[in-house]
Amino acid sequence: MIVNLKLKLRTMNSLLTKHSRITALFVFLAVVLTSCAQAVGIDPTVTAEPYGFFSGLWHGFIAPFSFFVSLFVEDVALYAFNNTGGWYDFGFVLGAGILFGGSRGRRKKRKKEK
Repeated sequence: MIVNLKLKLRTMNSLLTKHSRITALFVFLAVVLTSCAQAVGIDPTVTAEPYGFFSGLWHGFIAPFSFFVSLFVEDVALYAFNNTGGWYDFGFVLGAGILFGGSRGRRKKRKKEK
């Protein structure tokens, strides 16, 4: 019984070590590959009026469609760089959350578990 338990612990430790090495490798590759990305200046994107909360809300709603179109059309962006900051971000996250159902799906899963 004790020998069997020790064998299981060794197997678990080797799996955790292997899993953590693979995770560390993916994180390292992601950092290296994204650090080489070319930065785009913000000056060409600045317009007279920055986008605010309601624009962020709208951009959050249409985010999946914008993403799909941005794969094929270079002039379409998912996120407006010329924005008011926190309020635009809040509207964007709220719009995307409403579109994808928010936490409604999580609440249903918890009720089923009980």
